Amino acid sequence: MSSAPFSSLAEYAPAGAALKSLYFLREQMRAALADLDFTAIDPSYRDSAANLIAYLALRRHDVRLLQRQLNALGLSSLGHCESDALDTVTRVIAVLEQMHASFGAAPEASEPWPAPAQEYALQGHAEALFAGQARGRDVRIMVTMPEEAAHDAQLVERLVVAGMNCQRINCAHDGPDAWAKMIEHVRQASRKLGKPCQVAMDLPGPKLRTGPMAAGPAILKLRPQRDENGAVLQPARAYLTGDRHTAEVAVEVPAKWLRTLQVGDVLKCRDARGAKRKLHVVDVQPQGVWVELDKTTYIAPNMALKRKAPDGRKAKARVVSVPPRGQAIKLREGDLLTLTRAAEQGAPAQVDPSGTVVAPAHIGCTAEAVFATAKPGDPIWFDDGKIGGKVLEVSAQALQVRIDHAPGGAKLKADKGINLPNTDLGLVGLADDDLAALEFAARHADIIELSFVNSADDVRCLFDHLKRLDAEHLGVVLKIETRQGFENLPQLLLEGMRSRRLGVMIARGDLAVETGFERTAELQEEMLCLCEAAHVPVIWATQVLETLAKTGAPTRAEMTDAAMGIRAECVMLNKGPYIHKAIAALDDLLKRMHNHHEKKRDMLRKLQVARLPVQTAQA
Repeated sequence: MSSAPFSSLAEYAPAGAALKSLYFLREQMRAALADLDFTAIDPSYRDSAANLIAYLALRRHDVRLLQRQLNALGLSSLGHCESDALDTVTRVIAVLEQMHASFGAAPEASEPWPAPAQEYALQGHAEALFAGQARGRDVRIMVTMPEEAAHDAQLVERLVVAGMNCQRINCAHDGPDAWAKMIEHVRQASRKLGKPCQVAMDLPGPKLRTGPMAAGPAILKLRPQRDENGAVLQPARAYLTGDRHTAEVAVEVPAKWLRTLQVGDVLKCRDARGAKRKLHVVDVQPQGVWVELDKTTYIAPNMALKRKAPDGRKAKARVVSVPPRGQAIKLREGDLLTLTRAAEQGAPAQVDPSGTVVAPAHIGCTAEAVFATAKPGDPIWFDDGKIGGKVLEVSAQALQVRIDHAPGGAKLKADKGINLPNTDLGLVGLADDDLAALEFAARHADIIELSFVNSADDVRCLFDHLKRLDAEHLGVVLKIETRQGFENLPQLLLEGMRSRRLGVMIARGDLAVETGFERTAELQEEMLCLCEAAHVPVIWATQVLETLAKTGAPTRAEMTDAAMGIRAECVMLNKGPYIHKAIAALDDLLKRMHNHHEKKRDMLRKLQVARLPVQTAQA
């Protein structure tokens, strides 16, 4: 067999064509880098910015034919070049030039074979953003805090034990007092367990959400989680407090009586339906106590609670108040919905005795810009795409919407997201609520998440305020939630590189609604590639293991989806009754997947199933 790589001119021809293409691409990448000024970029990101520019120059061309040529020659293709684009092209050129020399052809230009310069840049930036590595895996786990985290220190500690590396506080909910308690609890747990955990605060962003609904009856329904056989998997929990509280599971009782409760006490009652029930005191805290129930219970004001304690103490008290239940609007395809500018509370449709709708359902909208910019025919979506329709009429005070998407009927509640993907709402800058949250975060948090970032101006505005607050040490995460944000991602990355601690969150829920669910996989793949080229860590977000967190049992599809998190540097989980189980499952999954994949690269770990049967091996 000949030692030359090509035995004929026919085999040599694809190499020559590939070399010409690679020379062209290299010149295009170099031209894109010429005369660029990176002085405004943080020194740790200057090489990364150059790599992003070179990668963008490469991806402006269709290189599928070149990829096939390289594969046919047995060479590594350019499909994994994100982390070091220009050097990858140069290394492939060097290999092909050596093949040319072996065949007797002179290369067009010979250059030294460069070493991979950017292989560990992304890892370093991820460690800078999240203040270190996660134990046993490269991918961190971020968890959105439920409101109970403000008054349940043990809940937060359990999340850290399960594997939470970053606590996320959604500043669109709760308030500074609750945020401070959540942070206090995670700092305490982190110190106690010796497990670092960062605090990320998500700025509210433009409040394009549904307005309040008229309150329903003041009855709190508590229901334990059961398996398919009816056995209790997890008891229902309620928080008894001496102060009026807005938490969904808070029950106000007399403060003096509350202070006499102890762990192990049993509170007997007849609930709002007259059913006999028992509430078991499981945790006593300075602000209140946690109780658990094994049966569905309806708690209403003035309901009597009778304590039966092991030591014979007996005392009665009555429920002072429970949070009012917000109503919901049931919508079906073909229904009309009025989106109002007024602050009036939303309500379901009014019907006459014959069932004919005499007034359509209506609900408010928190962003006045909608009524100035929306046009008839514009699509509109609610609640992460669960409900969709089209704008029929527009006035200064209301939008008339026809519901086209509500499979099987869907309920629309207060404080649900609204998306108008084809409408330029012109929402820019930071509102008063954002600035108030930012000032709090400057004193207490480690990372700021900028919601609905659309342009480089949005990023510059945030940096200006961080400088004003002397908070430039905070990490900055750009949340990509809109079509405009996706289209401007390269500019957003370059502007964000002014910070040494930068990240991007792929908010797949809003992005899917904005761009179409059918394009979600394509867009998230493009964003992963761009961020890897920029060496910017990615947070993989929206509905990861959501069924497991809410019900205690995952679906096969969401486990497969969660495994994609290995492509990111952090995976975000949302709150749910079984969030600790979701964290533990994700922790285990990411540790196992770490041995199989690194970003886009298959690591080809030894497969146990690849062992040949004995008979075949002997043959």
